[in-house]
Amino acid sequence: MGIKLLHLVKPFQGFMPEIEAPLRKVGVKDKIVWTAISLLIYLICCQIPLYGVYITDGADPLYMLRMMLASNRGSLMELGIQPMITSGMILQLLAGSKIIQVNTRVEEDKELFQTAQKLFGLLFTFAEATAYVMSGVYGTIGQLGVINAVLIVAQLTMAGFVVLLLDELLQKGYGLTSGISVFIACNVAETIVWRAFSPITFTLGTETEFEGAIIAFFHFMITKSNKFEALQKAFSRQTGPNMFNLLATIAVVLVVVYFQGFKVEITISSARQRGYNYPYPIRLFYTSNMPIILFSALISNLFFFSQLLYTNFKGNFLVRLLGTWQDVNMNGRSVPVYGLVYFLTPPSGVTDLIFAPIKTLIYIA
Repeated sequence: MGIKLLHLVKPFQGFMPEIEAPLRKVGVKDKIVWTAISLLIYLICCQIPLYGVYITDGADPLYMLRMMLASNRGSLMELGIQPMITSGMILQLLAGSKIIQVNTRVEEDKELFQTAQKLFGLLFTFAEATAYVMSGVYGTIGQLGVINAVLIVAQLTMAGFVVLLLDELLQKGYGLTSGISVFIACNVAETIVWRAFSPITFTLGTETEFEGAIIAFFHFMITKSNKFEALQKAFSRQTGPNMFNLLATIAVVLVVVYFQGFKVEITISSARQRGYNYPYPIRLFYTSNMPIILFSALISNLFFFSQLLYTNFKGNFLVRLLGTWQDVNMNGRSVPVYGLVYFLTPPSGVTDLIFAPIKTLIYIA
């Protein structure tokens, strides 16, 4: 029999801000307005840089997962939805295993569980913000200073709380969908457009390249005399987004859109009304994007703590077995080159399919 641990959060219930449910049904136009306002607040937070940061181009362990985490490097949205998803996942596991008893038919239990989600979300945000600062992502404590370090943690914690409230606002009937889905969709669209058309240049040795895959493609085709080499570099370069990444993304989006509307109709017969049959449609993607979000949150935590341990204990065998990291000369990006996290990294191009087939097969499996 589970323990009634849920009542331990009752003293905090009065201190947690809550979005009241709408008294009347919210129309579609109003939902669009509230969703747009929430998205605007999120985008503004994505553009506000963190105050007090000493290093702005250090290693980024979450480079490959930022789209799914709706986070933006060096801004108030540095952590994105990661703490909220992690805390929610842990609470759901505790409730499912009956360690925490939650009776969804009882209004008090539902309110206490929502309070627990907010409280744990804040605690996880504070813990991850503190880990970021202590790990030296923004500079050492000596470089930052104690006051700036505290301010960075406070900024990230408050931004995480804003994300919690925006998600609650949209989920309680004011928005078209959950805040998590809106923020992820916006971040994915922004990232795809930027990585395709970014005009920013960077230098590798004596060669200058564009960050955007499409602009880099035309730049290689125009400046290189060997067109085969230009095509090879445009489709398989490891120093930035390439055309293979872009085409693979477009293909995945088209496949997902197609299968999203795919339904299987099962004929159901009524035992009480003989001869009455009606079709019951079952969507192929009935689970939506939640499994991917949960997987991304789990992997992001593993990546972060792996790089945190590797930065401080490079010589430890177990730490290297978990993950060995190497910096890439672009935007401070850091990638795993050995260990468990290496095999959990998605293929970066055609070269991985050819030269790292075991890693590709393990990731797909």
